[in-house]
Amino acid sequence: MSRLSDVIARLEAVIESRKGGDPTSSWTAKLLADPTLAAKKLGEESIEAVMAASAGDTDNLTAEAADVLYHLLALLAAAGVSTDAVAAQLESREGTSGIAEKSARRSGGDKT
Repeated sequence: MSRLSDVIARLEAVIESRKGGDPTSSWTAKLLADPTLAAKKLGEESIEAVMAASAGDTDNLTAEAADVLYHLLALLAAAGVSTDAVAAQLESREGTSGIAEKSARRSGGDKT
């Protein structure tokens, strides 16, 4: 396992432990209780990561990338989407050109 996957596994466990927690004392519990808030925070952190990348600010990009990963994991948990489901989706795309994969999704009705 890579260092990042080890850290993500520990972070997933912390997020899971906050389910049902007090949203007034835990930011993670607050995100888990409000998937819309979790989605908004992921969007905000994503924009900040894009801005850091565009500015060539690698230190800030590193910090914002950590925020994006945390908020993505919190949103997935809040929405009831397992990381195993995300992994399965990624596995299904392995060996497929990104352009071909995107084209296949569009022909199936996905306009993203």
